[in-house]
Amino acid sequence: MNYKVLEAEDIAALQQIVKDRERLLTGDAISEDYSHDELVGEQCFPDVVVKAISAQEIAEIMRYAWENHIPVTPRGAGTGLVGAAIPVESGILLDLSLMNQILELDEDNLSLTVEPGVLLMDVTAFVEERGLFYPPDPGEKTATIGGNISTNAGGMRAVKYGVTRDYVQGLEVVLPNGERIELGGKIVKNSSGYDLKDLIIGSEGTLGIVTKAILKLLPLPAKTISLLIPFPSLEQAIGTVPRIIREKSTPTAIEFLDRDVILDAEEYLGKKFPDNSSSAYLLLRFDGPSTADIEREYDEVARICLEEGALDVLISDTAERDESIWNARGSFLQAIKSANASLVEIDAVVPRSRVNDLVSYMHAVQEETDTRIKCFGHAGDGNLHIYVLKETQDEPDWDRKAEAAMAKIYQYAKELDGQVSGEHGIGYDKRAYLNESLSAVVLDLMRGVKKAFDPRNILNPSKIL
Repeated sequence: MNYKVLEAEDIAALQQIVKDRERLLTGDAISEDYSHDELVGEQCFPDVVVKAISAQEIAEIMRYAWENHIPVTPRGAGTGLVGAAIPVESGILLDLSLMNQILELDEDNLSLTVEPGVLLMDVTAFVEERGLFYPPDPGEKTATIGGNISTNAGGMRAVKYGVTRDYVQGLEVVLPNGERIELGGKIVKNSSGYDLKDLIIGSEGTLGIVTKAILKLLPLPAKTISLLIPFPSLEQAIGTVPRIIREKSTPTAIEFLDRDVILDAEEYLGKKFPDNSSSAYLLLRFDGPSTADIEREYDEVARICLEEGALDVLISDTAERDESIWNARGSFLQAIKSANASLVEIDAVVPRSRVNDLVSYMHAVQEETDTRIKCFGHAGDGNLHIYVLKETQDEPDWDRKAEAAMAKIYQYAKELDGQVSGEHGIGYDKRAYLNESLSAVVLDLMRGVKKAFDPRNILNPSKIL
């Protein structure tokens, strides 16, 4: 699609909206950071960056972009992994990171109202200091809430608590034409027509720009205990998970860890993991009102794991030990990236009962494509993070092999009744795989939704579809 190329008159018009010259960047003032997110290898510069500070300002910018057919790319902290924040068509990049205020804590309704640029770790700290709990727990704690909403981020606590969509009660949204709308609110349930709020969540900034969010909170669990359980093999570890789920156990998190990735994390952090002697581990977390309640639950899980071949059950019941384990788990992606010149990431999700099938197939793909692959992930919800690593191959050879490995893994995930992405989204990078994964009817419905919200295709174009 042909978009207007920004000229001096467009920059002047935007400056009239923004007023503050320091918040409108052009030319050499645009940092290289704005040309990419965490997707490796893709880079495009915008014509102008606007550091927005209000919904009204965003509405006026979008109105101008709508009238002049200028593409707009919204951006939070830039921690995404699929290129959703890359200004592929240039135009205007809207940086929302200055909209970082916690607006209201409503303890009567157990809700927190925030601007989109508030960091996840700041939300967590704010509510937990007050005895409250925001359950979504994606690995990147420096991501913004707006970014989490745009990808429907999940994370390690999804087994028990669900994902971001389950904790967004209301949104203020600026549409591509500059209209401001409110969706949902502090109400607990709603059967009033189509749920447009849930359409915005997970749409990666292609349907509207979130300028305010009302988040659902829970009481903070009084006690948390983790189990680190070594197994002789990754297949045994993952194969135990369906039985844990079948026994009606409700861990907060069930993660699977491979020894190679643990060693990467140790080198990256400069700290030893509590145990690295086994080939594979399950890492489980339980929470509840008391230690006694949690012990009753994890005793049964420990018994199941030992029956399935676990070598031991290591109990982490102190805050210091628990923090060291989960900090290491949270560093896995950065550790893998620091140890490898380049990589591609696969965020496939399959039914929990089929995780072992995908892991086994991944090993076969290594042999077939002559690549090295590492993985870790959420065994409790079927979401694997798979990394095809560049080692000594030259660039053309690496590209060919990585593409072959990705195509095979995504195709097999589809055969296992899985999907392309469990939590990172589609963005710019995974559009082709989404097109292969979904039926023509479903894709047409998605295109229809995009057209209804954004008939001029100016908001985050070239993403998802």
